[in-house]
Amino acid sequence: MSVSLYYHARRATPLSEGESASVERVVAAHLASFPYGDEESLYLYEGPAPEPEEIVAGSTKMPSDPDRLMPVIVRVLDSVTELRRALPDAEWHVHLDDLDVPWDGKEGYALPGMRDPDLVAELGEEGRGNE
Repeated sequence: MSVSLYYHARRATPLSEGESASVERVVAAHLASFPYGDEESLYLYEGPAPEPEEIVAGSTKMPSDPDRLMPVIVRVLDSVTELRRALPDAEWHVHLDDLDVPWDGKEGYALPGMRDPDLVAELGEEGRGNE
């Protein structure tokens, strides 16, 4: 069973050229620094938006390897945080399948414990126990 992270932003006005360039910079920086070439990364959909007023949308399939799950979530959510900060007047929705990812003005998008090294290690241990 796969789990995906979905992210999209809406507003009445389309992206300006400057905003489009900012989005492209965030995506390029993310892709250049993403260390897991065999995993999905930040991915923005191309072409006409399926939803009215949608200005940015994308998704990332999460890895099934527990050792990679949290590091990938952290990197992708950090990039989505940068996107939101580049487009602050848009209405954002970020969710991991049916679980909404909360926004914090200081930290950005984060799941509880996602930066806790003990939790990350524990998840890795549980995954190795199921092999």
